[in-house]
Amino acid sequence: MREIDVSLITEAVSRACISANKVLPDDLAELIKKSADTETDDVPKDIMCRLCDNLCAAKELDIPICQDTGMAVIFAKIGQDVHFVGGSFKDAVNAGVAKGYTEGYLRKSVVADPLRRVNTNDNTPAVIHTAITEGKQVKITVAPKGFGSENMSQIKMFTPSATAEAIEDYVVSVTKDAGSNPCPPIIIGVGIGGDFEWSACLAKKALCRDIALRNEDPFYAEMESNILDKINQTGIGPQGFGGDTTALAVNIEKYATHIAGLPVAVNIGCHGTSHKSIIL
Repeated sequence: MREIDVSLITEAVSRACISANKVLPDDLAELIKKSADTETDDVPKDIMCRLCDNLCAAKELDIPICQDTGMAVIFAKIGQDVHFVGGSFKDAVNAGVAKGYTEGYLRKSVVADPLRRVNTNDNTPAVIHTAITEGKQVKITVAPKGFGSENMSQIKMFTPSATAEAIEDYVVSVTKDAGSNPCPPIIIGVGIGGDFEWSACLAKKALCRDIALRNEDPFYAEMESNILDKINQTGIGPQGFGGDTTALAVNIEKYATHIAGLPVAVNIGCHGTSHKSIIL
């Protein structure tokens, strides 16, 4: 059994909150730069170049990429041979979020009650997903989620007879409904299967996958490619001003489901969809 003091969790989460809000994953930053080169019309090309300039400015000035530094979403894979000491894991995660958002001068956007709307002033509580795995390590992924894109996400309970093409068209329709609201070019996470809430969780996890990696199943990898092509044919383009690049990537995650159902969740992320993972 390996003991881990929860103070290490707090520090790791704090660092990850700051890093995820200020620096994009290399694969995503490179794709944005590449897309700027491939845009053919002047306006979308200029917008993509400005997005690149913004990424550089955020890094040089040590400031967030976007004013909306999101609600902190935490995915924690905890080895079953790990024992936490020194306090509660949940409390340690939230302490890390509060520390990161305060010391990193990140905007605090969380309200304690969804109807009374009083700000907690430290961006807690976080949304925490935990999974027990084998081994003695803890992997924490911090994925701040802004709500300009989150608000555009949807879920649908298909019947089992739905085809892959019908699901592809649904994802495209969600993108059309979103239009310019999620600050395209966007990243799209799709969760297929499980039940109502698990499909949504799959879609959020999909946004944390390296955009250079396709689904391991060729069937779903082809769906990812098909959806991306269809979305980029809509002409919504960067920031909704038209162009070839409405989406940068489509990531699908799937899970077993009930014989009577076929849940599909679409979680939209803006061009600044970021995440940071730390292994302890």
